[in-house]
Amino acid sequence: MTFRIAIAGASGYAGGEMARLVSTHPSFELGALTAHSNEGRAVRDVHPHLRSVGDAVFKPTDVANLADHDIVVLALPHGQSAHLGEALIAAKPELIVVDLGADRRLVNAEDWAAYYGGEHAEAWTYGMPELVRSDGSKQREALAGAKRIAAPGCNASAITFALAPLVHRSFVDTHDLVATLAVGPSGAGRTLREDLLASERLSSAQAYAVGGTHRHIPEILQSLAGASALSRENFALSMTPVLVPMSRGILAVTSARLIDNADLASVNHALSEAYGEEEFVDLVTSGATPSTGSVLGSNTVGIGAAFDEKTGRISVVTAIDNLVKGTAGAAIQSLNVALGLPESSGLNADGVAP
Repeated sequence: MTFRIAIAGASGYAGGEMARLVSTHPSFELGALTAHSNEGRAVRDVHPHLRSVGDAVFKPTDVANLADHDIVVLALPHGQSAHLGEALIAAKPELIVVDLGADRRLVNAEDWAAYYGGEHAEAWTYGMPELVRSDGSKQREALAGAKRIAAPGCNASAITFALAPLVHRSFVDTHDLVATLAVGPSGAGRTLREDLLASERLSSAQAYAVGGTHRHIPEILQSLAGASALSRENFALSMTPVLVPMSRGILAVTSARLIDNADLASVNHALSEAYGEEEFVDLVTSGATPSTGSVLGSNTVGIGAAFDEKTGRISVVTAIDNLVKGTAGAAIQSLNVALGLPESSGLNADGVAP
């Protein structure tokens, strides 16, 4: 069976990457590509690398252009996709809808109000199949048969992959979690703030969303609480992303204080227990750590850990391609699970040579 997929907001980085992956998927057919500011423009003018659909034109983002499909992917800024999704579902209840944005990730309305503002929308099934849950199951079990999927945030994915197995095993002090991330500009979206798009960014690094203001923080804490027997109030995360001069990729260094006699061996065992059988997780246990170059273009997350005996802190380094494993790849993988397709369909575990 072939599923026809439309993408709303296809002129952005995430929407364009989704179009690229859908166009080569053996069970998917790429349908309408819609946009707002780029409506009427040829796809090749915005995404010159998408040669197979380059002659197509971005259509208006409305229910009429989107509902006549099996699946709709929403690649829109927060605050926009929830209303469009509701309209689509009202028009066609059997439609499968995937939101690449933030609107459907957060369960708690207070978190939404504190970090985003505006009306809170009901959370959908979270699209991280490998995420360990408190009972030892994986999130893919919840995704099986799902018709409403919320893709995870890219920075959230990088940190959650590092910490979820450790909080699941109660190896770390959950009140003292620290993450610093090197992020390519595409991780902040095509409509990144003007001060972060200046030409100086080509030879400079700049922190953004500092001081506990990054919008992925409640999403991460929500996932970590779900991976443990602890309530959300038992978690505190200091997160600082740093924009660096690479086009795509995230390298996250996440640290925590080990407790209850946990050591590097037990950390590596917890990571192996959680991810050892996962096709899209590359565990590095030789003392080395992953790099963004090793996962570029792939749906793989690289993970490696190191222990600082002087401070008693473990550092878990994760590397992802923010547009694949961090966004579109995670959505494809989740759709594969939801539809009962092979989980790796249309996805690459290997990256491209740097």
